Amino acid sequence: MPQKTIVISTKGQGLYEFTREAASFIRDCGGEDGLLTLFVRHTSCSLLIQENADPDVQRDLREFFARLVPPSNDPSMRWVVHTMEGPDDMPAHIKSALTQVSIGIPVSAGRMALGTWQGIYLFEHRDQSHRREIVLHLSA
Repeated sequence: MPQKTIVISTKGQGLYEFTREAASFIRDCGGEDGLLTLFVRHTSCSLLIQENADPDVQRDLREFFARLVPPSNDPSMRWVVHTMEGPDDMPAHIKSALTQVSIGIPVSAGRMALGTWQGIYLFEHRDQSHRREIVLHLSA
């Protein structure tokens, strides 16, 4: 079963599209029909399938999650204990728990069965730059 790990370098919170890398992996494998499984190997970021046409969608998602889970130095978050790596540490874990770290995408005729405006994103929840590893696995 074909498998590959890709690395995405982030520059702080935001969405980082990697649809092309996933499509390239499928082409390189010669896969026709099957299931592409994506898994991020970290606990403070997540994976999303989201609209890739209008950048306002990404901006609004970042804003929504910032309001939903503010930094731990915000007065509403004074209950947070895990602040070892700064005020974005535990909020990043919460955001990751609310989203997903694994996605399955059907592959048909060598192409992902994504909708017209769908893209695959790493959703970085930390303020600092990171190197994030994503495992891609294609099964028949």
